[in-house]
Amino acid sequence: MNKSVYFDHAATTFVKDEVLKEMLPYFTENFGNASTVYQIGQKSKSALDNARERVAKVFNCLPNEIFFTGSGSEADNWAIKGFAYANKNKGNHIITSSIEHHAVLHTCKALEKDGFEITYLPVDENGKVSVEDVRSAIKDTTILITVMYANNEIGTIQPIKEIAEIAKEKGVAFHTDAVQAAGAVNIDLSELKVDMMSLSAHKFNGPKGVGALFVRRGIKLKNLIDGGAQERARRAGTENIPGIIGLAAALELAAGSLEEKNKKITALREYIIKNIEEKIPYCRLNGHRTDRLPGNINFSFEFIEGESLLLWLDINGIAASSGSACTSGSLDPSHVLLAIGLKHETAHGSLRITLGEENTYEEADYLIEKLVEIVEKLRAMSPLYEGVKGDK
Repeated sequence: MNKSVYFDHAATTFVKDEVLKEMLPYFTENFGNASTVYQIGQKSKSALDNARERVAKVFNCLPNEIFFTGSGSEADNWAIKGFAYANKNKGNHIITSSIEHHAVLHTCKALEKDGFEITYLPVDENGKVSVEDVRSAIKDTTILITVMYANNEIGTIQPIKEIAEIAKEKGVAFHTDAVQAAGAVNIDLSELKVDMMSLSAHKFNGPKGVGALFVRRGIKLKNLIDGGAQERARRAGTENIPGIIGLAAALELAAGSLEEKNKKITALREYIIKNIEEKIPYCRLNGHRTDRLPGNINFSFEFIEGESLLLWLDINGIAASSGSACTSGSLDPSHVLLAIGLKHETAHGSLRITLGEENTYEEADYLIEKLVEIVEKLRAMSPLYEGVKGDK
């Protein structure tokens, strides 16, 4: 294997050199604890405050509406559980979608065990939530709506603005998991009337182990982590100063080149989609064809199994993901692919390709070439394909 090509940017991204350069001093000479009063600690406190201001500027919100967390999953948990427990005197009903990340779905399942009622809205064949379904699901006991900005598997972007408007009209709080969207699409929180929003640095060329939660002023949350006065006494734990600086720096870089970057990535995405559809029969593009994240491509290939496809791609130096959870020890296919109407066997034969700005057309051609070869090889071993290959 001579080539090594990375097409799994939705899973994680590398830390850019400019970001790492900003982080490094806070591992060494500026290592102080931001909660201390002496000079070296106050340098960390100043850097923390500055990072909060930088993040707020990107999203056009107030610095005191940004809270740093250890991950996007923590931010999701805090938003949903924190709001539910702080406002349970007002109601116990929460609305979400059937294709949320497990950080949201498992949080909602945990709340169900504690007496909360959860409505899991269906999606259409493209993975979109119906705005009218959201409106119809709201009742007197509804306190929170949580719908992801863009899906991590199929890339479909939800009608977040319209859902936010309905939530505001009905007096219901609205949280969006923007882990895949932050750094990939323009988000202006002065216009987008969401009440809470989660993000994670490692999705936009920042470090792992640091995320953030936007909480609009006036939203009441119960603490998820107790033990100290950090994050204005809302989230205990010594702040990860290098990570937080990395998040702010990476977010600024992503926002600063957003239009140019997305134009390039979208063109490459369409090139790959066109070639796959032309060269591989019995395939299906999953997710909305246009209302999708710039770098997301998700295909299902009939008559093959996703894990075998991934292993052969890896042998050829290509890193990608499957829509099937089998690679993480489960025999169940992706809940997202089942929710958009795919049969179990089709969902098992899925592939997620997610692009970054450093990916090239040469890499795309290599991916397409190897994908055609591997799909043909795997289908040659399938008795199901034997009966239909003459129809292609």
